[in-house]
Amino acid sequence: MTTIAYIGLGSNLGDKKRNCRRAIELLSGLGRVTNVSTFYCTEPVGYRDQETFINAVAEIETELAPRELLTFCHGIEAQLGRMRDIRWGPRTIDLDILLYGDSTMHEADLVIPHLRLATRGFALVPLVELAPQVVHPVLHKTMKHLLHELKDTHAVKKCDAGDEPKSAG
Repeated sequence: MTTIAYIGLGSNLGDKKRNCRRAIELLSGLGRVTNVSTFYCTEPVGYRDQETFINAVAEIETELAPRELLTFCHGIEAQLGRMRDIRWGPRTIDLDILLYGDSTMHEADLVIPHLRLATRGFALVPLVELAPQVVHPVLHKTMKHLLHELKDTHAVKKCDAGDEPKSAG
């Protein structure tokens, strides 16, 4: 059975846009990438003493189960040099399962929908670009509605023009 999943991408080490583009290419190995948001330049959240991020969301059609999808995403991160040294710290690539159809899961290492989806502008802004009317399966609100309610004040802006927000560090 094919499921539509939304994968959040983030990079703030090396050639950030190239890292995200390569991750998107590799995501096609787990299904069909049907849409990708604009790239957004975003301020770091959590651990602030680091470079700004490039964030995006990819919409994929996959037959993988959520656990298999997570394993595949972790494999892409490893292939692209992801190190897990500092929580919310610098990374070549970060792939998060934001939504997996209308499924919900709550395990120690896999929560769907993503636990902080509704509170993170860097995830909601690109997701709303792709799927404004998709309903959060726990909060029962559309992504557009969640974005309207968002309290996160970290900068999230399209970075096609090449300007990145300054790091807060």
